[in-house]
Amino acid sequence: MPDVVLPCLNEAAALPWVLSRMPAGYHPIVADNGSSDGSAAIAAAHGATVVTAAPRGFGAAAHAGLSAATAEVVCFMDADGSFDPRQLPRVADPVAAGEADLFLGRRRPTAPGAWPLHGRAGNAVVAWRLRRAAGVPVHDLGPMRAARRAALLALGLTDRGFGYPLEMVVRAAAAGWRVGEVDVDYAPRAAGGRSKVTGTVAGTLRAVRDMSRVLAR
Repeated sequence: MPDVVLPCLNEAAALPWVLSRMPAGYHPIVADNGSSDGSAAIAAAHGATVVTAAPRGFGAAAHAGLSAATAEVVCFMDADGSFDPRQLPRVADPVAAGEADLFLGRRRPTAPGAWPLHGRAGNAVVAWRLRRAAGVPVHDLGPMRAARRAALLALGLTDRGFGYPLEMVVRAAAAGWRVGEVDVDYAPRAAGGRSKVTGTVAGTLRAVRDMSRVLAR
């Protein structure tokens, strides 16, 4: 069964709910990226494997979790409660069945404010550029996704910032991978938390900047 990488920075409020909803057999790996709110201890208490991820950056956390994984199929998902872990089979099953090499969750907001307009706009621009540049039929670069661990490591991903998710898709496309997507729910974050990416205009601009650098390589 899959490992689930959860990049984490101060998600103490969300982790109990997220970890309690892991599907049977899915093992969570919380990649703690310098939390100061006890996230690592909470994750361990709820049965997750906890790894320390440095330096600070989404890609650094995601890759640390991937490096610690041992399952054949690895999923990625935010740890802030915006995704329901019970929907992980939607992205993992096509990979496990050999029907796809990389499968992504296309976010569908479940409530007003779950995905601010500036976040949607930035994502749409990058996805459009990706479709044009690489011919990949995806409309969202959301963080819920799945692929085979050994193949992911062989891609040699180097971005350790917000460009990591895009670099994964770009390199997968260049390697001839079968890439697909499926709808997944996208809810407001736990306890009024704010996304490090889409929660502010500045965060969105930083993400678009990092992703634009990936596309320009």
